[in-house]
Amino acid sequence: MIAKAREITFTIMDAIVDAIVIENLSKTYANGVKAVDGVTLKIKQGEIFGLLGPNGAGKSTTVRMLTTLTAPSGGGAQVAGCDIARDPSGVRARIGYVAQASGVDKWATGRENLALQARLMRVPSAEVESRVTRLLQWVRLEEAAQRIVKTYSGGMKRRLDLAMGLVNDPGVLFLDEPTTGLDPETRAALWSDLIRLRKERNLTVLITTHYLDEADRLCDRLAIIDKGKVVVEGTPAELKALIRGDTVSLEVGEEAPRAVDLLRSVAGVLQTLQDGATVIARVEQGATALPVLITALEKSGVAVRSATLGRPSLDDVYMHHTGHRFTGEAAK
Repeated sequence: MIAKAREITFTIMDAIVDAIVIENLSKTYANGVKAVDGVTLKIKQGEIFGLLGPNGAGKSTTVRMLTTLTAPSGGGAQVAGCDIARDPSGVRARIGYVAQASGVDKWATGRENLALQARLMRVPSAEVESRVTRLLQWVRLEEAAQRIVKTYSGGMKRRLDLAMGLVNDPGVLFLDEPTTGLDPETRAALWSDLIRLRKERNLTVLITTHYLDEADRLCDRLAIIDKGKVVVEGTPAELKALIRGDTVSLEVGEEAPRAVDLLRSVAGVLQTLQDGATVIARVEQGATALPVLITALEKSGVAVRSATLGRPSLDDVYMHHTGHRFTGEAAK
C-alpha cells in the first residue's frame, strides 16, 4: 500500500511540474522525409523553453504535432495533462498558439479580431468584452483598438497575435518563430512581454527560433535541434559552460580548406571547422593560441586577413554537437 501511495503521489507531482512531456515523437511525411526523429523532452510549468535550430530542422513540425495540427508518425506527448492523440480537444482547450504567419484579419479592427477569436475559443459571452479590453491593455494596443489592422506596424500586429493566443487564458503558449522579420527594438520589446507574461501568469511558453541571441537571452532552457533530432538540451549558461576553451576565427580566403588541416596538428587546438573563407578553431587558451595559429599558417604560406577571439557562445555549442556552424538554413 505504501508503494502504491508513493506511485500516485509522484504521478500527481509530475503532472504539476511538467507542462509538456514528449516521448520519442517522430514525423515522417508521405514522400519519405523524416522531419522529426525521436524527440524526447520534458518542459516544466512556468518556464520559457526554446527549440533552437535552422529552418528545416524540425522545430515547426514538432510544434504542429504538440498543438494537434498534424498527427505524429510515432511516439507521443502530453500537453497540459492531455494526450495529443487520445484527447486533442482537451489539448486545444488548454493551449494558445501563435503561428509564424499572422492569423489576424487585416480588414478588421484589433478589438474585432480579439472578440472573434474569443468566441471561436468559446469564452463565455459575459466575459468576452472585459477579457478583450484587458488583453488590449496588456499588449499596449488599447489606443489602436478601433483601427483596422492593415494600419498596424509589424510589431503591433505581432502583439495582437500574442493577445489572440492568450484569449482563452491557456496554461501553455506555443510561439512559432514569433520575432521573424521584426526590427531589433521590437524584438526586444516582445521578449520583455514574454518574460512579464511568465512572471505574472506562471505560463509555460514553448518558442521556436533560429536566432541565437533570442534563445540565449529569453529562454530558461532550450534544446538544439538538428535534422529532426535533439542534440543537446539545458540552460544557455550550462550549455556554454560545457564548451572548453575559446574560439578563434581566422579569415584566410580560398586557403581555408588547407588551413583547417594545418591547424589540426597545432598543440592546444581542440576542434577546427571551415566556414566559407574563415577557419574556426576552438583552443585551450585563446590569448596564447592566437599568435601561434597565425604564425603556423603564415609559415605554410597561408595569409591571415583578419582574426577574432571570443568566449564560447551558443553558436559554438551548436558547432560542437553538430559538426557544422549555425546558419539560418539546415545543413545539407
